[in-house]
Amino acid sequence: LMEDKKSMIGSLRQKAKLFRYSRVGNEKNPNKPEVREERLLDQRMSTSVMDVLQRSRMSSLKSPTHQQPADLRSSSACNSSPDSPLSVTLRKRGGGTGLSDSLDSTGWLSQESVTDAPCEHNISKSTDEMDQVLRLRDTQLPSSESLAEVKRASDLDLSTESAGVNEHQREAQRTYLLTIYLKEGRGLVIRDRCGTSDPYVKFKLDGKTLYKSKVVYKNLNPVWNESFSFPIRSLDQKLFIKVYDRDLTTDDFMGSCGVELNKLELENEMVLPLDDPNSLEDDMGVIVIDICLSVRDSKNKKHRWAQRKKRSLTGSTTEDNKRLTESMKKSQLWTRVYTITLVEGRDLPLDGQGDVFVRFKLGEQKYKSKSQVKKVNTQWRERFDFNQFPDASSLLEIEVVGKEGWRYEECYGQCEIDLSGLPLNESTLFTCELDPGRGRVVFLVTPIPCTGASITDLVAPPLEEPHERQNMLVKYSFRNSLKDLRDIGFLQVKVIKATDLMAADLNGKSDPFCVLELGNNRLQTHTIYKTLNPEWNKVFTFPVKDIHEVLEVTVFDEDGDKAPDFLGKVALPLLSIRNGQQVACSLRKENLGGLSKGTIVLELEVIYNSIKASIKTFTPREQKFMEDNAKFSKKVLARNVIRVRNLYRAVCHVNQFIKSCFQWESVQRSIIAFLVFVVTVWYWDFYMLPLFMVLLVVWNYLQIASERVTRDLESERKGLMEKIHMVQEIVITVQNLLEEIACFGERIKNTFNWSVPFLSNLAFLVLIMATVITYFIPVRYIILLWGIHKFTKKLRSPYAIENNEVMDFLSRVPSDVQMTQYTELSTCSAHSPYRRKRASP
Repeated sequence: LMEDKKSMIGSLRQKAKLFRYSRVGNEKNPNKPEVREERLLDQRMSTSVMDVLQRSRMSSLKSPTHQQPADLRSSSACNSSPDSPLSVTLRKRGGGTGLSDSLDSTGWLSQESVTDAPCEHNISKSTDEMDQVLRLRDTQLPSSESLAEVKRASDLDLSTESAGVNEHQREAQRTYLLTIYLKEGRGLVIRDRCGTSDPYVKFKLDGKTLYKSKVVYKNLNPVWNESFSFPIRSLDQKLFIKVYDRDLTTDDFMGSCGVELNKLELENEMVLPLDDPNSLEDDMGVIVIDICLSVRDSKNKKHRWAQRKKRSLTGSTTEDNKRLTESMKKSQLWTRVYTITLVEGRDLPLDGQGDVFVRFKLGEQKYKSKSQVKKVNTQWRERFDFNQFPDASSLLEIEVVGKEGWRYEECYGQCEIDLSGLPLNESTLFTCELDPGRGRVVFLVTPIPCTGASITDLVAPPLEEPHERQNMLVKYSFRNSLKDLRDIGFLQVKVIKATDLMAADLNGKSDPFCVLELGNNRLQTHTIYKTLNPEWNKVFTFPVKDIHEVLEVTVFDEDGDKAPDFLGKVALPLLSIRNGQQVACSLRKENLGGLSKGTIVLELEVIYNSIKASIKTFTPREQKFMEDNAKFSKKVLARNVIRVRNLYRAVCHVNQFIKSCFQWESVQRSIIAFLVFVVTVWYWDFYMLPLFMVLLVVWNYLQIASERVTRDLESERKGLMEKIHMVQEIVITVQNLLEEIACFGERIKNTFNWSVPFLSNLAFLVLIMATVITYFIPVRYIILLWGIHKFTKKLRSPYAIENNEVMDFLSRVPSDVQMTQYTELSTCSAHSPYRRKRASP
């Protein structure tokens, strides 16, 4: 019975659908045969009804009187309505006779036609089958309204069943994306002897480390502001967050916490207390994070991978060129500049020796002031700029820090200032209170609107528009030299393409993008995937604040959530730019020392005002924002030692030239030098000093013009043993140089502090004599006599030894190290038995 009901429900649903289609078709063309409905009915009609009708048709065909009488045909024609799908079907199957003529207007058999007397002999053998059809119609076949309800109910049941199956499959294929934003730590425990810690955080899931944060040195309230994402398949896991203190040998554990993933909401901020069962501390601080859990279906994932594969095959296409959307531009372009002047600190604590400095932070921009010696009223007088981006925070954070040694830091206090409501082009003075009893910090903030930074396509560069170029030329013309002295000029950079880059991925390709930096201003291109010859075709413009700045163009490889890989870098001083000329620059290594693989094609143009640039040259140079601490590098050390050695050789060369004049190695040169010396000293005036510098500049220019000055740019590769000996030689050179500088300063100091009374008395007498002589005799005559003595000394005494009386005197004065040794020697002598024996008589 249940099977009959299910089959009947299916047939009724198909019956209602076909009836609707047949009515629409008959209204349009009543004479057109319903071929499609027949085919659908043959495929989808219930088997039980078809069996009954088939048996009825076969019975009528097997009757002896196969030919239908005319009166029956006429009766059926009078009682029947226009052809229904079922009647057409039966007529086509039964040859136009039998049961098809006995159907009512709904396409079902009418009781009158079945019981009509003229046709009883034709269907006598199918009475039982007809009775069964009639019973099915009367008992199980509903009306048209009931038919629609049954259809809706059946469709709802089937859709519910299919939805349940699809939901089960989707749940089995579903994955999740866990995005974590590590904000900060508060009140962490102390693990170093200096009273601080160097914390970093590890995120672990299922025994594997998902992410490791950077190390924040000497801070118990670290701020990381780092984020990462990781796909997960099941939420029945626990995420462990562990905090460690970075040490040279073994990292110390600072506490941990856990997060149940199945209890997470879609997005929430969490303040997680740290705990360590093996520690005695009750409060180990907290970690503040943001967790976002999103659902990723396998279908979407396949679609996304298909799109990425398609994008990797197409390479640099139109879609790649349009990837730099408006939102990305807004995140890079700044709308105003905050000029911050750090004035002073007032009533700062004097808790021992050390330095004090101030940290500023606006969004992702950071600045660290110079370290000053601790005073009650410390003066900085520094100025720097922060850029304000449209969607970035306008909250300025200030922190005053005292430092003793190279590890211990103490925070005197923090404060925050909202810069969004400050008036433009007006300086506002702020005096921020630090922690109670720790003083105040005073600084100025001046908001300035900024224009000139833009990102456009190569087809529409700003300076190629006639009106824009003319406006720039007028803006930076000579007549506007005294307007807005901060705005020096305008720089346009066309980043066209790069060729033959280094492969950073395992597939032999890279995902390169380009970063442009001018001072503290930074813009970047979009990423082009899976290529070693990217074509960006972008135009960037910068406002120029100092014509002596250097444009740095760096190419990176995008590496997902990880830090990008370095591919190459070029540095172009603004003063060396040739306007409108396309140049292909070879990429260099990160320190710009050696060549890297690949080239980048650029076209630059700079427009600036020479008067403004000249005035800016004599003002303090803008400092770079606070960067990571410098690390030791033997290459950098070797390079610096070589630079100092070259300067020392240059000074020695000049000194040797002067000595050669005194030694009369060349008679002609010595005579000319003697005459110049006498005339200069006799007619000396202050204007001669810059005149000699002008002559020196002209002399060097002539040397360069005649190509007599060459630069030694050759570098040779050295083996391991040569590098070891080079390092040893450099260390010894630095050691001796530092010792000589320290000894020279200490000997001058010990001359005046009576460390050796005899030498101090001698210096006292010489200085008194020099005072009396210079009082009665002009300095011009004294210098003239000294020069004549030097020039004629070789003539008067050919075998005399050259010496410097002042340096000879200082060589007799002991340094502090020697004084300590002499003190220890005298102490030992004073307590020796020999001295006691000699003193007893």
